[in-house]
Amino acid sequence: MRLLLDVSAVPARPVGAGVYTLEIARGLAQRPGVDLHLAARRRDGARWQVLAPNATVHPEVPERRPARLVWEQTQAPRLARRIGAELWHGPHYTLPLRLDIPSVVTVHDLTFFEHPEWHERSKVGFFRQMIRAATARAGAIVAVSPHTSRRLEAVLAPDAPIVIAEHGVDHERFVTNGDGDLELLARTGIAPPFVAFAATIEPRKDVPNLIRAFARVAGDRPDLKLVIAGRDGWGTEAVRDAAAQSGVTTRILRVGWMADDVLPAFFRRAEVVAYPSLEEGFGLPALEALACGAALVTTTGSAMEDVVGDAAALVAPRDTDALAAAIARLCDDPEERARLRAAGPRRASAFTWSASVDQHFAAYDLALGVRA
Repeated sequence: MRLLLDVSAVPARPVGAGVYTLEIARGLAQRPGVDLHLAARRRDGARWQVLAPNATVHPEVPERRPARLVWEQTQAPRLARRIGAELWHGPHYTLPLRLDIPSVVTVHDLTFFEHPEWHERSKVGFFRQMIRAATARAGAIVAVSPHTSRRLEAVLAPDAPIVIAEHGVDHERFVTNGDGDLELLARTGIAPPFVAFAATIEPRKDVPNLIRAFARVAGDRPDLKLVIAGRDGWGTEAVRDAAAQSGVTTRILRVGWMADDVLPAFFRRAEVVAYPSLEEGFGLPALEALACGAALVTTTGSAMEDVVGDAAALVAPRDTDALAAAIARLCDDPEERARLRAAGPRRASAFTWSASVDQHFAAYDLALGVRA
């Protein structure tokens, strides 16, 4: 199978959907019978050649997003014809609509439709239109969780078959023990005890509510800090305002994007990892925290609840009192913290990128009309 995978949306410092695309590319490149070709940005070819050395990289996509999206619709079909691709996979909501070969698209969540206020206005109209068109055009759709599959059916009711391919976790990197954790954290200006958050800062992550919850528990725990890791997405003014109004501003540390070798240590050494997102298609940071043996607090009502099972404390989204109470309980109850630290890696062990790649093959076979 000659597969053309579009990796052009993956930033230099990938998180979430970017990590997914990277891991799927790496896994596919190692599978026999796959002639993998990658459509990459023009200045990004060398990185992908290292990440997936068995793949053929085509660094032809413009760097900036608007031009990249135009390229997808105008030039991508030409690339597919030139290399004799049999299948196109768009791993980030969209795909070329004028392809003359079968295609698969990945849908991560339906928040562009259900919660447009969580996205930059300039993206909402475009992605609503393109997700509708891509799911109508695709021969099969990959949903990254059962929750996303259910929302996809409810919102768009596509005719194409939906294959659930849940994310995995890097079980060599996200482990329960690591040498030099405290030294790694110290280089970033972090020292225990702390509550940890790690994700791109954007409205749906509900970081302002986390800050308010932390302020409620901080008074009785004078050494505890809140450390917020992750690059700025958009809507960060609300985070700054919440910190300024919290009364504990000096105990809230923003460290920006966290290096790959530091993130597992960050999860391992936290008193509590808090991931109070309002909605997720999967919630990869929650799974990574579980794999590291973190005591995790996250929210009900979306994919995280399915992912974490009974290996995390669950609270309702936007419930500041419940979030504060859960953080306080885990800080003060060593037995419950130990239970979650033991349960997390067991839960995370069921999620592997190899299994995710297997499910992608099921989607590819459906799109190609291959009978199992």
